[in-house]
Amino acid sequence: MIETLTSEFTPDFILRRNPSGRLQFTACNNTIYDGVYPVRAFPVSAPEEGLSLVNQEGHELAWINRLSDLPVEVRTLIEEELVQREFMPEILRINHVSSFATPSAWEVETDRGEALLILKTEDHIRRLAHSCLLISDNHGVNFLIREIDQMDNHSRKLLDRFL
Repeated sequence: MIETLTSEFTPDFILRRNPSGRLQFTACNNTIYDGVYPVRAFPVSAPEEGLSLVNQEGHELAWINRLSDLPVEVRTLIEEELVQREFMPEILRINHVSSFATPSAWEVETDRGEALLILKTEDHIRRLAHSCLLISDNHGVNFLIREIDQMDNHSRKLLDRFL
């Protein structure tokens, strides 16, 4: 059973936290799913659009076109869960790179503070759009560079050596 939500549509399911703090989805037929989690379709390019609520087996229970379409209580629960599940610091500045050969250690400033990431191979830098990059470190943490053109000259010069 997949529900599609639009701005005129009031969800015919109930979403709340169970006693252990996990999301609980109650369908219109009163079937209860514990451990439901939200998954964004486009977490970087359109984070507020296209979101699924899926059960523990990964089966979609509901599709949400836009988070803003949801009642405040439901939207708040989903946003709280997304904050816990998603961790993608945005690189604002590259301070230092240990080597222009990989693996290399990068000292960066992010929107969440300073970080040290290890770039294993140049393949771990992926272009998402013309000026948007996703960099995966050796621990699998994804770092986002939203706008290369908005970075300072020093950061762009260091980055150009890897692109």
